[in-house]
Amino acid sequence: MTHHSDDEIAFVVPGRLDQLTGGYLFDRRIVEGLRARGRRVRVIELSPQSDGAPLATLAEDSKTVVDGLALADHAEAMVTQARRLRLIAFVHGPLAQETGLSPAASKRATELEAGLLSRVRGVLCPSRGTAAAVESYGISRKRIAVVPPGTAKPARSAGPRRSTVRALLCVANLVPRKGHELLVEALARIRDLDWSLICVGSLERDPATARAVRRLIRTVGLGRRITLAGECPPQSISRAYQAADAFILPSFHEGYGMVYAEAMAHGLPVIATTAGAIPETVPPQAGLLVPPGDPAALARAVRRVITQPVLAARLAMGSRAVGARLPDWTEATETWERAFDRLAALDPPRRHHQLEAGARIV
Repeated sequence: MTHHSDDEIAFVVPGRLDQLTGGYLFDRRIVEGLRARGRRVRVIELSPQSDGAPLATLAEDSKTVVDGLALADHAEAMVTQARRLRLIAFVHGPLAQETGLSPAASKRATELEAGLLSRVRGVLCPSRGTAAAVESYGISRKRIAVVPPGTAKPARSAGPRRSTVRALLCVANLVPRKGHELLVEALARIRDLDWSLICVGSLERDPATARAVRRLIRTVGLGRRITLAGECPPQSISRAYQAADAFILPSFHEGYGMVYAEAMAHGLPVIATTAGAIPETVPPQAGLLVPPGDPAALARAVRRVITQPVLAARLAMGSRAVGARLPDWTEATETWERAFDRLAALDPPRRHHQLEAGARIV
């Protein structure tokens, strides 16, 4: 399909696009996918200092998608630009559901996000759960589209797994929302079993969390069994999935959770929580889900997967079947592009929430 030159998309992200988080990976794969489809995409990386100024260089009525984090970081500029541009928000997860916010900060985040989203033409969300949160802000359903990410499938399809589960894998940056401390607490309760855990993910994004997790591992005496591998390029993460027997990540909230999908594409039994969009991503045949914030329940789930080979094999089989049906990035990009064009064609919303002057998330 051919695109007109005026069909360029401006894709606005906070900071650099090459960061290794689910949200940035999603953004980057969509940018690459659109370009592969012949669409012109101009990436605008907003620094905290830029105050949204680069958006002022875009022509009137330009089709523009803004990552939800950039929307909040540059709230005032976004309000101004929403009148001028065909602005679509790409919300990976509601800001107010970030772990560790005080009730007051969470309320401010909700008001800010609701105020901003009430001004854009439409909102793209990765899951029904995130879409429901956006709708609860008073955004009309016709202005919301659910576009799940694609999943990178392993080069060769995952064969049957070993029936014994020993090698546990967690893939997530060490930030409070991902629940690493809880994971260490849970594993300390099953030290009588034979297991090891590799945690792949940045130790630099939230140094305080990384320090707390390291300290806890030392305190409970699991230094020999838990490895914090730090940030890894995608190829080595794929190898880590292939070498693992089960995937475990007890997040307090997820707007989608791309790593759960990747774990299933590699045929791994998943141990996770019922938080956010996780139950939408991981069905019962692929994993065991426990309430978020409950180390005892998490420990019981891991114990079951390690001590019951029949259960582990059944979950691995279910996981492989679910993973095989997940959309790849080509399909995901096509769905995203159709949804984006539909939303960008809408008229601007007439009603919107008042934004407090100088609203910021602190």
